[in-house]
Amino acid sequence: MSDSTQPSVLDKAQDAASKLAATIADPRPGLPVLYIDEKAGSDSTGTGAELSPFATPLAAYQSIHPLPESDANPTGLATFMVRKPDSVERNEYVELTASAKKKLVKGIELWRKKEAKLAQEGERLAREKKEQEERDAKRREEAKGVVLVDDSSKGEAKRTKLFSVPELVGSRVRLQGWVHRLRTQKTNYFIVLRDGTAFVQCILTGDCIRTIDALDLTVESTIELTGMVNKVKEGQTAPGGVEITVDWWKTVGLAAGGEDAFEGRLRADTDPSIRADLRHLELRGETATSVMRVRAALLRAFRERFHARRVTEVTPPCMVQTSVEGGSTLFEFDYYGAKAYLTQSSQLYLETALPSLGDVYCIQESFRAEKSLTRRHLSEYTHLEAELVFIEFKDLLDHIEGMICEVVDMLLADPVSSEIIKTLNPDFVPPQRPFMRLDYRDAIAYLNEHNITKEDGSQHEIGDDIAEAAERKMTDQINRPIMLIHFPKLLKSFYMKALDSAPDFTESVDVLVPGVGEVVGGSMRISDLQELLAGYKREGIPMEPYYWFTDQRKYGTTEHGGYGLGVERFLAWLLARYTVRECSLYPRWMGRATP
Repeated sequence: MSDSTQPSVLDKAQDAASKLAATIADPRPGLPVLYIDEKAGSDSTGTGAELSPFATPLAAYQSIHPLPESDANPTGLATFMVRKPDSVERNEYVELTASAKKKLVKGIELWRKKEAKLAQEGERLAREKKEQEERDAKRREEAKGVVLVDDSSKGEAKRTKLFSVPELVGSRVRLQGWVHRLRTQKTNYFIVLRDGTAFVQCILTGDCIRTIDALDLTVESTIELTGMVNKVKEGQTAPGGVEITVDWWKTVGLAAGGEDAFEGRLRADTDPSIRADLRHLELRGETATSVMRVRAALLRAFRERFHARRVTEVTPPCMVQTSVEGGSTLFEFDYYGAKAYLTQSSQLYLETALPSLGDVYCIQESFRAEKSLTRRHLSEYTHLEAELVFIEFKDLLDHIEGMICEVVDMLLADPVSSEIIKTLNPDFVPPQRPFMRLDYRDAIAYLNEHNITKEDGSQHEIGDDIAEAAERKMTDQINRPIMLIHFPKLLKSFYMKALDSAPDFTESVDVLVPGVGEVVGGSMRISDLQELLAGYKREGIPMEPYYWFTDQRKYGTTEHGGYGLGVERFLAWLLARYTVRECSLYPRWMGRATP
């Protein structure tokens, strides 16, 4: 140990004398008394009182805001009473010893040096800030004199959307859009412009970066510009392989900056609840935009495939007074004094259109008041439903399989959607026909053979409603689309047709896909009037409100079937989204109905 830290014989003697004096005399009169408990005190919350001591003499000294002239003799300003960690008695405070005083003086010297250094750093920062403010003020003053002219003598600037810019190389164009990205340099501004149809890189230089608009420009501002379309230089990249050399521009709508800047509102670690509140801003991001773009392409592809199969689109009502899936998941509201509900499914209405239009479908919202917060449930979702007439169960399965495969093929053939799928789900493999067709009873056997248990750890039995987690685990293990067929009658709705060979089971199907689980549910429908009436009775459903549905069996009944597909679940599978909430423009789930 060095001499500076090793107490001398004289120091030890002085310490002993100080302790002896402290035990027989009160602290010196006329001076404030500061208490220090080296074990239980606190430099951050202590006040120096006996019941609120500091942890160190230095903090106690700092608390009285001493002048530098007192630093050499701190005990001249106050009496420092110290309790050591090894004190036997709780109130055994002794006055600061001579050696501890020397240590305190050295600590004060270091503190003063740090304070001086911080003061110098603060002065430097303040000076630099002032100089920057002066430079900024000078630039703004100079910028007032810079006026850009929208000069038609440079050639006509064709007003166009960004998606068509790559086809206009060598032309002068006029563009409007949002500043998606902004990178400023001393001699250039690089802007990635977005208008909802595409992205284009724009380069500003010269007077274009010396205007007031240029000094104030922020991300998400809307701007208008003119310039020449050029191919990017070899070895460089830009959206569409082109860039705009800007010769004139102006700000149309300036976005907020500073603490309220767009970049600070949403980050990768933003809390999900805040992210949901800011969904209107999140939709401007590339991932959310991509999902919505594929969603549009998906709906268009389904409509094209339905049209090719001569299936007619209809638009059933969303306000109803009957239920399809049972009362526990109905959103009820007052309809001019009568009870009404938001629809759970348009299936029953679709069936009524079969005699006039033949095969029909709809794409509209359905509502389920399920108190569920799982990643695959929404309270409002886009429901693609179809009803087909003059078919058998195998025809229904073949139709569903064909629609899924044909739509996926269309999306992969489209350059925009295929690029998004490749980016968001690089491991996606289009499903191969035929799909695996797995009987419910064989699925129960599979679960037990592979030790996929129920939530309580027990084995599955015939008649069990297979839970979401077990169903998804089985599907992920098999790792291909599955058509799970022939569910027990007691697990399914009253309108599903029973198997001729096993009346306790139904001609029903759920399509399961890896990573998501069920995306389609369907069945053959009961065509026999008496069988339908028995179904009402079995489920305790009054038949009177369903007279219009029952009449379909009275006036020329026939075999028919249909299905419903959850668009958000289908997208989650296609684009590898963790939750279906990412696949809806403004998702609704339990507790969330804003914005």
